[in-house]
Amino acid sequence: MTVALQERFQLSPLIRATLISVYLALVLPLPLMAPPGLKLILWSAAPIGLLLVLAMLSEQVSLDDNGISVGHPTWCSWLIRRGWQLRWEEIKRLVPVGTSQGGTVYYLTTFNHGQRLLPQRLEHFDKFLLIVEEQTGLRTGSIGRLTPPWTYQLLFGLALGMLVIESAAAVAVTCGWLVIPEGYPG
Repeated sequence: MTVALQERFQLSPLIRATLISVYLALVLPLPLMAPPGLKLILWSAAPIGLLLVLAMLSEQVSLDDNGISVGHPTWCSWLIRRGWQLRWEEIKRLVPVGTSQGGTVYYLTTFNHGQRLLPQRLEHFDKFLLIVEEQTGLRTGSIGRLTPPWTYQLLFGLALGMLVIESAAAVAVTCGWLVIPEGYPG
């Protein structure tokens, strides 16, 4: 008895955490610096924006005996209506394409000349590639992640640093340790 293939892969937690922290570092200071008339609007918009970011970062890749599908979970699929699916037997080859940043992305091409971008920012990426290779017969040994982990680690550290500095400034202003000049428009 063979076990049916049923795997689901999500965006790497490092990438997800990095992009969420960048959003927070860029957006949270806005309501604090805004003129009084805009503060409420910006405080209301920030969680909506965060929800949109979380929806975009929830993309998942599902592999089963029939093929591969890329989409979003039901809680946000009504909002983000993008995705695709291919049957294993439709996939003809992998085509590498250089990016302007010096990386390489890969497209799954089909017998009817369709192309779908191979997801390269997944958790358990090696396992994902192994399954694709087993199901299609295409060699995936030369395929690597789109960007090395250190780039996201550095960006995550910078975003956390921004959040710490912004929080310290907010506390200093709230406690009266830092006074904003009266002529300041915010």
